[in-house]
Amino acid sequence: MALKTISTFLSPFSLPNPKLPQFLFPNKSSLILCQLPRSNKPARHDAAVELEGTGAAAPSPGERFYEHHHSIEAAKLILKDNKKKKKSKVKDKLLKASITVASCYGCGAPLQTSETEDPGYVDSETYELKKKHHQLRTILCRRCRLLSHGNMITAVGGHGGYSGGKLFITAEELREKLSHLRHEKALIVKLVDIVDFNGSFLSRVRDLAGANPIILVVTKVDLLPRDTDLNCVGDWVVEATTKKKLNVLSVHLTSSKSLVGITGVISEIQKEKKGRDVYILGSANVGKSAFINALLKTMAINDPVAASAQRYKPIQSAVPGTTLGPIPINAFLGGGKLYDTPGVHLYHRQTAVVQSEDLPVLAPKSRLRGLSFPSSQVVSDNVEEGNSKVNGLNSFSIFWGGLVRIDVLKVLPETCLTFYGPRRIAIHIVPTHQADEFYQKEVGVLLTPPSGREKIEDWRGLESERKVQLKFEDAARPACDIAISGLGWFSVEPIGRSLKTSEPKPIENGGELILAVHVPRSVEIFVRSPLPVGKAGAQWYQYRELTEKEEEMRPKWYF
Repeated sequence: MALKTISTFLSPFSLPNPKLPQFLFPNKSSLILCQLPRSNKPARHDAAVELEGTGAAAPSPGERFYEHHHSIEAAKLILKDNKKKKKSKVKDKLLKASITVASCYGCGAPLQTSETEDPGYVDSETYELKKKHHQLRTILCRRCRLLSHGNMITAVGGHGGYSGGKLFITAEELREKLSHLRHEKALIVKLVDIVDFNGSFLSRVRDLAGANPIILVVTKVDLLPRDTDLNCVGDWVVEATTKKKLNVLSVHLTSSKSLVGITGVISEIQKEKKGRDVYILGSANVGKSAFINALLKTMAINDPVAASAQRYKPIQSAVPGTTLGPIPINAFLGGGKLYDTPGVHLYHRQTAVVQSEDLPVLAPKSRLRGLSFPSSQVVSDNVEEGNSKVNGLNSFSIFWGGLVRIDVLKVLPETCLTFYGPRRIAIHIVPTHQADEFYQKEVGVLLTPPSGREKIEDWRGLESERKVQLKFEDAARPACDIAISGLGWFSVEPIGRSLKTSEPKPIENGGELILAVHVPRSVEIFVRSPLPVGKAGAQWYQYRELTEKEEEMRPKWYF
């Protein structure tokens, strides 16, 4: 039967609106047909008659409010979704190389077959064969093979990079590869070298890690002098971390070589991981790859997944910048991956100013042994030359290789400087008035690094000088440590234990010591509280009394 009365209109839901989600308007336009009841009475044109367009088919004010409310909510959802997509796009762009491009399992560099000298190179036949069998993740590039045989091939240049060898990537580009961490939900394991604690600490680690939880791992504790009390060292590390205002879950003293403390780190990771990926973060050459190998070796005892991951471990090398990209490792049975990351290159370390051939010299290979000045030999030489013994180190200059010069301006006669650093870097002492001539004559020969007279033309010398004024209250304990970034530290003792006589002179507590420290430009000098090392460290170290609130907020440390 044909319709007698037809009223048509376009619904607000049928109008195209780009801000509304598609589920609100599945079809473009809707023609709504309504049959209205017909009255037999003649039409009356008065106020009682309903006007055209205001019948039952028109939306009511309540329906209009409902539609307006839903359009606003839909717009909010779209804006929120666009914000998420924008973050995801940034993250996907940063991770594109590591996810879509096959990388060398040793250094993380993208595989390539064109440039022989560049990182990631593999011959085309091997590449095609591995690609055919879906085994690209098992390839070790040419550079990693050379590094594993002791070749020193630097790859990082630019701000914080290195002056010698091939430079394929800048330090800024490596740092950019870590910038996605602040947008992820991850667990950060931050590594610090105990020999270069201040230089490798990464005070601005939150710029990379964001709000993610951090576990602080102190490496290479096996290099500390014999009879060192790790209880004192652990307390010292926690105090230093608290002063730097870095909030961490816990502190662990470890050794990747002897596996000391590794089990405690694994327990903390399993406790705090909660399904998230784990990123190993730290400055260049702090020992991240060695730590991961120790981690996998310990986990492999009870975890078959970690045991299988040991076959393709990151490469270890003395060259800072060995790892050039994030390396994912399937190390956990319950899900989540372990990532080895490129080291953060810091321009203020000694490793950033020396040639690549000298880099192995800066890395200690054996246990540190304090070397004190003045020694008994220096004292006897002064007596033979007719000098007065009471002057001690005053008016003397001490050279730590060709990298550091310390001018002693004002100290007590019994003041002693004790050096802790790589054994292969020799220390020499000369009168200050002969220091300039001695350095010009012996740098590159007796004072190494830098090594070789032919490379001295590029060596800019010790251009930076810092005058250090030290005030001490207790002459029985060291006044402070002066740490040279990337090298080691020396302790300043107002009264050296090795110079104490059988009839000590009464010395009042409190005084001032003045030193002038010369280093290459950009290398940083840190003045810090003395690190308690050796048997004597446990005798003079004092634990600070804590309030209940400090005890509760203070991170725990383990070894």
